[in-house]
Amino acid sequence: MSVETVDRVAAVTSGRPSTPLQTSWFEFLLDGSLLENHLQKSYPDPTPVQLIIQFLEQASKPSVNEQNQVQPPADNRRNRTLKLLALKVAAHMKWDLDALEKGLTIPVLNMLLNELLCVSKVPPGVKHVDLDLSTLPPTTAMAVIIYNRWAIRTIVLSSFPEKQTKPGPHQMNMLSIVQQEKEMTENILTVLKEQATDSISVLEGALQLKKDFYVHTLRTLDLLAADAAANGETESSTAGLRISADELHCQVNYDLGGIFFQQGCTDQTAYEKARDHFRQTKELFTKLDSTIHVHLDEKRLAGYWNACKALTEDCDPSDTQNTPYNQINSLIRAHNHQAVIEAFIKDNMCRSLPNNFRRSVLREFLYKVQQGESSLDEVCYKLCVCNAVRDALEGEVLSVRFHQLLLKPSKKMVDFILDVCTLSLGKDRPSESSRRNMATFMKTLCETLQELPLLMGVSSHKLFVELLKEEDRKVLVEQLRKRSATINLSAKPLPSFYDIPASSSVSIGQLEQQLILSLEPRRIRQILIELHGMAERPFWRVNSKWEAPKDYINVILGIKDNLTKDLVYIFMAKGLHCISIKDFPHARQLYSACLELVTEFSPKLRQVMLNEMLLLEVRAHETMAAEGSKERPPSDLVSRVRGYLEMRIHDLPLRQVVGEECVAFMLNWRENDYLTLQVPPSLVMNNPYIKIGQLLASTCKELPGPKECRRTAKELWDVVVQICSMSVQHKRNNDGRVGLIKQRESSLGILQRSKFITFIKKLREPLVLTTLISLFVKFHSIVRDDIVNEVTAEHLTIWPSTLLNIQAVDVEAVAVTVKELVSYALTLNPNNQSWLITQADIYFVTNQYSAALNLYLQAGAVCSDFFTKTVAPDIYSDQVLKRMIKCCSMMNCHTQVAVLCQFLREVDYMTAFKALQEQNSHDAMDSFYDYIWDVTILEYLTHIHHKRGETEKRQIAIKAIGQTELNTSNPEEVLLLAAQKRKKRFLQAMAKLYF
Repeated sequence: MSVETVDRVAAVTSGRPSTPLQTSWFEFLLDGSLLENHLQKSYPDPTPVQLIIQFLEQASKPSVNEQNQVQPPADNRRNRTLKLLALKVAAHMKWDLDALEKGLTIPVLNMLLNELLCVSKVPPGVKHVDLDLSTLPPTTAMAVIIYNRWAIRTIVLSSFPEKQTKPGPHQMNMLSIVQQEKEMTENILTVLKEQATDSISVLEGALQLKKDFYVHTLRTLDLLAADAAANGETESSTAGLRISADELHCQVNYDLGGIFFQQGCTDQTAYEKARDHFRQTKELFTKLDSTIHVHLDEKRLAGYWNACKALTEDCDPSDTQNTPYNQINSLIRAHNHQAVIEAFIKDNMCRSLPNNFRRSVLREFLYKVQQGESSLDEVCYKLCVCNAVRDALEGEVLSVRFHQLLLKPSKKMVDFILDVCTLSLGKDRPSESSRRNMATFMKTLCETLQELPLLMGVSSHKLFVELLKEEDRKVLVEQLRKRSATINLSAKPLPSFYDIPASSSVSIGQLEQQLILSLEPRRIRQILIELHGMAERPFWRVNSKWEAPKDYINVILGIKDNLTKDLVYIFMAKGLHCISIKDFPHARQLYSACLELVTEFSPKLRQVMLNEMLLLEVRAHETMAAEGSKERPPSDLVSRVRGYLEMRIHDLPLRQVVGEECVAFMLNWRENDYLTLQVPPSLVMNNPYIKIGQLLASTCKELPGPKECRRTAKELWDVVVQICSMSVQHKRNNDGRVGLIKQRESSLGILQRSKFITFIKKLREPLVLTTLISLFVKFHSIVRDDIVNEVTAEHLTIWPSTLLNIQAVDVEAVAVTVKELVSYALTLNPNNQSWLITQADIYFVTNQYSAALNLYLQAGAVCSDFFTKTVAPDIYSDQVLKRMIKCCSMMNCHTQVAVLCQFLREVDYMTAFKALQEQNSHDAMDSFYDYIWDVTILEYLTHIHHKRGETEKRQIAIKAIGQTELNTSNPEEVLLLAAQKRKKRFLQAMAKLYF
């Protein structure tokens, strides 16, 4: 009894329900109708492509004779039937090459299509290019066309870079099979490439045929199997599935366009042929009523079309889709550089061009400058400015190149920057985010420029006055006054949008509209008095978006006088809205009016309003600090915050957010002595935020001390571990075993994790955030238990190195919290080197190598003025450098790996040599040789290029090694200077590449 039979018997006799059994390949041999029924299922198992693989694998198995000699597969009825079954499955898929190429390897698909040629009676031994398709039977001609379509498509697909999968330990026994398949694929590709010209000729001949085509179906293949071709039915013009001439021509034009485009890198005229075929494809695709037999990627077709027009300098007047890409390319070809700059400025408003396209245009001009076209210098810096303003409007990090421009500014350049900023915002009212981002950009510009005349030009510009708030301008003015006493910035206050005159002859609806828009307390009171005189109803419901804090709702709605109730509710709701949009002056007016009103009749509401006004002042001061103000809060505000934290009034509704922000305020302004020494113990026991604040303040105070695990750090650790732990319950299963049930929202901690995260995101004091990042990084390292790929941070030694109840920890929550915390910290200070390294490590251990390398480079850039100075060894430690090396290696940038190997304290020659042996490198290879100062590596490069016969690259390596400053006989100081110079240049090149 076979193994498969045993499995089936076991499945039938077992009493437990099982999943449906997969149909075996041999069952299709036994039952002729089974295949068609199987393929009609919604989700057949095995799938069609799996069936093709199984049928052809069984049909091509070699046999062994009596002398134990391996013989080719026998040409018997069984194998012929299996091949026919494979063809029938492909016929069911309507010979869709897209689907077949995705599911089948090149050797399998080659076997399938060769079998199609065989059953379609294509004359053996005759080249396809010598066949006259017009005289062949329809299904025979179609088989030839399908094969040659696949041939050129495979050539195109094989030219795309493909990451090689590295076998793990459990796959080592499969290496020989994989190697055999790889060799077969390479042999097939070699033949296909040799016959590429013939395949193109065959398909071009097919385009000359104007008749419909027919392809084999399950029925025609059944007739072939039954030897029914004798009556001519399978060769007649109506046998098989009809493919219209337009459908076939559309598909063939698309495939020919692809192969010609691929050949364009070595033959410029091929791009013109590709363009013509893609034009035909577009026209036919638009013309077709049904595209069921046409399989093409419309987005890829559009990309091909745009690329061809750019490469062939073709401006087709009949093309109605004059895309921004085409316009820019046309302007570049016409050398109309001013128009290109204007188009970039215009695009800053509509943002239709992707950033990567804009950067590629800038790189193209920079390349021309490097080739000697110095007249394009001005164009380059203007395009760089346009791109920087676009980045600023979208809140992105400004490029290294723009920062380098600002190192040597001129009045002409600054005037151009200001003009671009003005034009990019547009005449129409820009969005609030655009105005805010542009204001940040203007501040950055002022803080970066050093020359006073240029600073005066920026600070007196209309856009500067319009965008920056009065507080921001005051801070910047103060900074400027320190440089010069001649600067005088003044701006007239803008008229209030809300000054709406009242009229005695207005309707209730008009009054309600004015009530919604007004922010002036006296006007609100006047409108409400008029409304209550016209109708008696609750007007606090006029606007559904008015919301008072739910903690106070019962107290407010308990006010008996309806007019007073409306006033209190509306004042508070409008005040909250003003705070949310950071309109603090109006919020103060509304809250002051509300306080004056409730003082007359309710001590409880009076205290509520005092608490809310405290929250208003805290938020206003924190907002100023977040926007760059260094002014400390007044002592009166600090005293009020302390008073609130110590307040104990019975039956007074308290909003949790007030206490939360007061604790955050104290931490942000380093009021650590109060939190650690003066706060009453009862508050620490009853208020979780004060407890966390006290522990953070204590830990931060002790950080400069010895690096052993201190008591306060241990207490903070225990609190955070409890917050990130899940409550675990034991439950007995049906089989009697005891299992664990984990509940994510644990009641074990003094605070829920979500509330803890919200509290953390109110903190901005660097030392506090560094402490929390350090804690969570250590926590994350313990629960991940991956010594090799640990995330680094400062002060890791102060935390415990073990967890007692690690099973209860919510590992996913810890991982998410680390990522959120570091990302938030970097929004406050994107130049903090320690945080950048930690974020880079997080990306590294999650295999996001490009992002990790970007941040490692950023960390080095911010501590060395964009690599104009040496990067400190504590930033680029050996561990960081090894991770940068691995990032480059995983991205197949092997020359960069070799260069970075020199940065280590002891040069890693083994890794460098192994990297240089790789021929499939995705970096600029020999252009990086100028950055190599280690003579041993350069000598190895010379040797390996000589061995490969790469003469030009060998000469570049020889030129690099022949530089006098690299002579090993030079003094140590000269060699060190040569190495430092190359390090800086290499890191700057990497920054330009990855930023």
